[in-house]
Amino acid sequence: MVLLNVLDYSPIDEGQTASVALKQTTQLAQLAEKLGFKRFWVAEHHKVDSVAGSSPELLMMHLATSTKTIRIGSGGVMLPHYSAYKVAENFRLLEALHPERIDLGIGRSRSYRIVNEALNESKTKRLPYEQQLTDLQKYFSDDTTSEHRFQALQVMPTIETAPELWLLGTGFGSARLAAEKGMSYAYAHFAKPSEQAVDVIKTYRSNFQPSVFLQQPQVIIAVFAVVAETMEQAEALATAFDLWLLFIESDSPPPYYPSIETARKRGFSASEQEKIERNRKRMLIGTAEQVKEQIEEIAEHFEPDEITIIPNISGITNRMNVLRLLASAFDLSEK
Repeated sequence: MVLLNVLDYSPIDEGQTASVALKQTTQLAQLAEKLGFKRFWVAEHHKVDSVAGSSPELLMMHLATSTKTIRIGSGGVMLPHYSAYKVAENFRLLEALHPERIDLGIGRSRSYRIVNEALNESKTKRLPYEQQLTDLQKYFSDDTTSEHRFQALQVMPTIETAPELWLLGTGFGSARLAAEKGMSYAYAHFAKPSEQAVDVIKTYRSNFQPSVFLQQPQVIIAVFAVVAETMEQAEALATAFDLWLLFIESDSPPPYYPSIETARKRGFSASEQEKIERNRKRMLIGTAEQVKEQIEEIAEHFEPDEITIIPNISGITNRMNVLRLLASAFDLSEK
């Protein structure tokens, strides 16, 4: 059985506002829970005007309070920008309020240079990423005996459970690091689709060292999913998605997610078509049955434990429809 999750960016649809986008994320999380998806994660994006999700911890608190059973997580917190101690405090507080429902997905994207500078303005040096991961594990395990520069320091509040720790990545370096630290591994297929992923995941599994947090390796693959009742409708949604991807790669992207109509009227240049062709490798597109087949092929080929879909398409009705169609196709149990 394929376990399905959802990752949402809180896209700001054309003609809408960031506040509306965040409320729509809440609707999507509640629907995902009702339909039987296992996890609902939210992203951290900075200086992307068409995306409202800039602070996953705060949004997670709202989502966890607005749902009852589904796991709520970050996809992910960009750890190099922050103090591991403060991240641990934030997520321990989330876990204390919503025990055994919180996932901490960790990444190391440094975003735009100006964002990186603003987030790290007062820092004179950076800790190695590996050290930050070690620090997180020290704090979540309440280890005050092992040698550490803050050996006696514990994170409040003191609780009996810990969030699940997931390392996000697209290559051998992140896979080996997740294996060495005994963390779960989430492969971002939507960012870097490649046959290499098979070997990356094998590397993670073969090098995995059990930790106090995880005894067996655990893998998620995340994919963009464009699903509709007909292939024609799916293609129209994919075309708007094509335009959004072009927008965010441009120097002055508009502050909204383009509609199908906007994409249809605008059209694409020859050079843009080449970019679109490359970007299409990052997406699963089609009817529910067609995308189900593609997901099952991914599951068979890469052997992940779970697959996360990113329904990053125009219109909340369409995003909710992706979840309904896939839940029906996979016969997810309604709760």
